[in-house]
Amino acid sequence: MRHLLLRVTDAALLLWIVTTLTFALLHLAPGDPATLLIAPTATAAEVSQLRARLGLDAPLPVQYVRWLGDVLRGDLGVSLARSVPVRTVIAEALPVSLFLGGVSLVASFVLGTGLGMVQALRAGPRTDLTLSIVSVTLFAAPSFWLALALVALFTSGAAVLGLPEWLRLPAFGMQSPGAGADATWSDRARHAVLPLLVLSVPGLAGVARYARQSIRDAGAAPHVVSAVARGLSRTRVEVRHILRTALTPLVVLFGLTLPGVIAGSVFVEQVFAWPGLGRTMLSAIASRDYPVVLGLTLVYACAVVLGNLLADALLWLLDARRRT
Repeated sequence: MRHLLLRVTDAALLLWIVTTLTFALLHLAPGDPATLLIAPTATAAEVSQLRARLGLDAPLPVQYVRWLGDVLRGDLGVSLARSVPVRTVIAEALPVSLFLGGVSLVASFVLGTGLGMVQALRAGPRTDLTLSIVSVTLFAAPSFWLALALVALFTSGAAVLGLPEWLRLPAFGMQSPGAGADATWSDRARHAVLPLLVLSVPGLAGVARYARQSIRDAGAAPHVVSAVARGLSRTRVEVRHILRTALTPLVVLFGLTLPGVIAGSVFVEQVFAWPGLGRTMLSAIASRDYPVVLGLTLVYACAVVLGNLLADALLWLLDARRRT
């Protein structure tokens, strides 16, 4: 209980530090959002009136105290660029990022762990070497290169080669132009293939490398050697002894990767024009929309902190040594 209390206190302190630094850096950076929200022909008096209406004319410490008080009351403020509550902006973009990040995270861990088990327990030396080379190459591949390669192969390349329509994967947007709310699930699924591949493939390769080493280390543990000596079946040894032992480091990796569900798709959302949190953050930074940037920073920081807390809790449940 004391350990959990300390972790929660650390998490709250970390959240405060991150948001405070973000607030200070945003407001100290060159530029004035009022000049971006008003006509170029506006007079200095009109700019001053707008700054007063937005609350930007107060000293920086006063603005910080106001913002912090609003956050503690659950009010993230109003977007300067869109004039809607920040909570509405986040609520509109969050499902998109959750979909991309959640599906890619599950796919990465399920397929990566399976591939790591095959390499560690079933594959021969040549197969293991081949899979290792492929996984390292995919893990090291830059996301922008992978995205462009997939677009060139499955979008423009498929059109040049005259492949059937169902093999030509769209590269931009969540649905076909003009589809509106009536877009079919198959149309949206086709649009999701390339973004999910760009997010899942490097993650899958990284998890496979990690799982391979963890499973090999678990296979050399004394209790596993003893189970093999007692004549237990290979499948039982692999599932009940090796995989269970290797689960602990994989759980820690999962907890550390969990924030990527909402924070790891910034580049993909921008390239493939998906209106998620990442694209919203980039737009808010470009327009100096302070409330939106601070609200999204708070969401990202909470995701990182909660991911670490979840990893600690799962590790405490799985490892009896930590409970004693």
